[in-house]
Amino acid sequence: MSDPILNTQPRMTVLIVGAYGLIGCGIAQRLARDGHTIIGLGRDIATGKRVLPAIDWREADLRSLTQENAWHPFLKGVDAVVNCSGALQDGPEDDLEIVHHFAVAALAQACASANVKLVQISAAGAQENATTPFLASKARGDTAIESSGVNYHIFRPGLVLARHSYGGTTMLRMLAAFPLVQPIAIPDAKIQTVALDDVAKAVSAALSGTIPNFFVGDLVESETHSLREVVASMRQWLGFSPARCEVVIPLFLVQVMSIVADGLGKLGWRSPLRSTAIKVLADGVTGVQANISAFGMPPVRSLSQTLACMPARAEDRLFARMALLTPIIIATLIVFWFLSGVIGFISVHEAARVLEDVGWPHAFAVSSVLFWATIDIALAVGLAYRPYSKMMCWSAIAVSLFYLAASTFFVPNLWLDPLGPMVKVLPSIALALVARIALETR
Repeated sequence: MSDPILNTQPRMTVLIVGAYGLIGCGIAQRLARDGHTIIGLGRDIATGKRVLPAIDWREADLRSLTQENAWHPFLKGVDAVVNCSGALQDGPEDDLEIVHHFAVAALAQACASANVKLVQISAAGAQENATTPFLASKARGDTAIESSGVNYHIFRPGLVLARHSYGGTTMLRMLAAFPLVQPIAIPDAKIQTVALDDVAKAVSAALSGTIPNFFVGDLVESETHSLREVVASMRQWLGFSPARCEVVIPLFLVQVMSIVADGLGKLGWRSPLRSTAIKVLADGVTGVQANISAFGMPPVRSLSQTLACMPARAEDRLFARMALLTPIIIATLIVFWFLSGVIGFISVHEAARVLEDVGWPHAFAVSSVLFWATIDIALAVGLAYRPYSKMMCWSAIAVSLFYLAASTFFVPNLWLDPLGPMVKVLPSIALALVARIALETR
């Protein structure tokens, strides 16, 4: 079935909240192709301009938009708002109740008073009695929209699959990239998928009037899969060899991993293994397929149809492998710099003697060793804190280059040391470069 005719309504100016996210980006690109003028709103304009350089951007943090009047400046000249914002779990930069409920309630009230249409991207399974704050807060936001008096559409997609990935879909690609074996947790968890193109198509139809106002429905395929089946399909799609055996991770170990991931979340790392993701997965990512065909829309594509419509390329396989290796790379760099600093403190006099042998005063040599040992540990700490990690990669490279230059000038004989301390700095520089690239999430 072909797309419905979506040009029955004049072109609109559309504000997309969270436009540089996985779903927001796909919707923005679709609406731009429809001829609408797109404005993106996010808290990181630099990322937004890199992901979608052709649209206008407004900067704001939803945590500061919990009152109706705070939204009014962003709604001037806007005909419709598509809210794609969301967070999986509370963290240093995320408050679920604010992002999913209070900010959304204020947005709905502002849209109602300004006569602006609102399209809400919620989540399949969003119910106020849900077992996770993620889904429960999503449901409270949906309820606030329904009671606000605004003209609205609420779409609740299942697991969204797209050419690019983020969060849970990245985890699927990481799992599929394991060589030889297939580790998996909760293999019988139930999942219904939806293509990002189908979500964007539904939003487009909502803005055109093809889908009438006050629509609420789940955007999910008709078939339900187990996590085992989804990962196997992803592995086949990426072109990796079938796993020789499956390794089911025990539930207690999954819980330990989620506790560690939650701890890392306090350092800004948004791991797909956090407790909320595990709980949502265990409960199942499922819904009741909305009958959008009643409005002349094609049904949501199945998992196999979605993957068939976007053949995997070499860069998809590279991304999956890099996603799998990135935690190992970051952990290696943290350990490398931390141990380098600790060893400097432990062996301060031995290290200082190398400088004394070329004429440095004892006190100055010791001070220098202690200073740079402190720098090494600071680099390790910075790499462990996600907001600073990208900058710390450059810092690690700069410090390494300084070590090489200074050592070559003052103690060039170290290049001939049988243990190769100078030569071993070169791989650390390369690893930091790889880590800096791997830390680009969008």
